[in-house]
Amino acid sequence: MIFSLFEKRARDGEKSLALLIDPDDINKSGLTAVIHSAIENKVDYFFVGGSLITTNNLAPVIEAIKSLSEIPCVLFPGNAIHINSDADAILFLSLISGRNPELLIGQHVVAAPVIKRSKLEVIPTGYMLIHSGRPTSVSYMSNTQPIPNDKPSLAVSTAMAGEMLGLKCIYLDAGSGALESVPLKMIKAVKRNIQAPLIVGGGLNTVRKAKEALDAGADIIVIGNAAQKNLSILAEVSDVIQCFNQTLNVN
Repeated sequence: MIFSLFEKRARDGEKSLALLIDPDDINKSGLTAVIHSAIENKVDYFFVGGSLITTNNLAPVIEAIKSLSEIPCVLFPGNAIHINSDADAILFLSLISGRNPELLIGQHVVAAPVIKRSKLEVIPTGYMLIHSGRPTSVSYMSNTQPIPNDKPSLAVSTAMAGEMLGLKCIYLDAGSGALESVPLKMIKAVKRNIQAPLIVGGGLNTVRKAKEALDAGADIIVIGNAAQKNLSILAEVSDVIQCFNQTLNVN
């Protein structure tokens, strides 16, 4: 069970790396190279999805991941049609930072029968969009305002509410191609106030930013655009995570 792995690692203080693949932004040859790099650099999870998928690449991307690697493949859906039963699990995202009923529960009602018939492991996740310095695809597509990045108390209250509603993970996201990553003060504050595994993504385009997010309390960091532009960042971030976990084991 993938959530059990999320939970155990978070409880033990271990850090994990997820590589986000947007099916619209990758071709077959590029995907093969990314998968091989992920294996070589000990990526823990593939997250597959995006705010807007306009091609038919979702199924081929998942098929390639499953055939070339044993890394768990987790759907990161933008809406109810971004479902493929060949993946291992789905982040069942509720956009708790916004007030768009379609992304709080509406799309979920449409997707539920399809997911129920599949073999997908369902991971209920409180998804929180954080202001990143400019509009992002997810803010546009979700028709919601992100949480101001200078309001950690608002993020904490939102995360706590999500956990109290039974959501099993909290995901702080600055969005794809964000100018600014989620503030460290916000990550620290949210982590102090929840027990659920904390996922952080968006704008983690340097090793320094990734390390700072881990130090602040992220249990899983998500690298997306940065890896598409420069695959070497996977090796560098993986080294940081391995060093962090090795130090933890020594202690």
